Amino acid sequence: MSVKRLTDMLQPLVEDLGYEFVGLEYTGQSKNAVLRIYIDHKQGIDLDDCGRVSGEVAALLDVEDPISGQYNLEVSSPGLDRPLFTLEQCARFAGEQVQMTVFAPVEGRRKFKGRILSVTGDTLNIDQDGAEIALDFSNIAKARLVPDYDSLMSGQNDKA
Repeated sequence: MSVKRLTDMLQPLVEDLGYEFVGLEYTGQSKNAVLRIYIDHKQGIDLDDCGRVSGEVAALLDVEDPISGQYNLEVSSPGLDRPLFTLEQCARFAGEQVQMTVFAPVEGRRKFKGRILSVTGDTLNIDQDGAEIALDFSNIAKARLVPDYDSLMSGQNDKA
């Protein structure tokens, strides 16, 4: 079972249901394994959306049986600390803060946090502490947006 194979199988199903397929994660082994699928929609995601997608995905996985052994299926919105799975998603969130871990160290580091400047080819360019750092996307193990909670909270106070 590969993440690419699961993505190729599940992305069309999720999109046919009217949702954005953000990405998926498969972690753990045997009884602790988790297949987590992130979905989104312009109007947001609620529990009914997750339940609908979960039911359809579970049915397809039962038929195709791409994962050996036991696992738990979770369907979730990406949340404020949205994971980024593709270069296109990184480009979409240019200007936002991102936190990343890389497989192989870059400039002696494995963890980075900075503002997304641009995507050029297969490279993600970020501004970390005033220095531009170019990261090959194939070297990025995990990437997530870093929400600006102060800005979000002040925006809520303005509406009250």
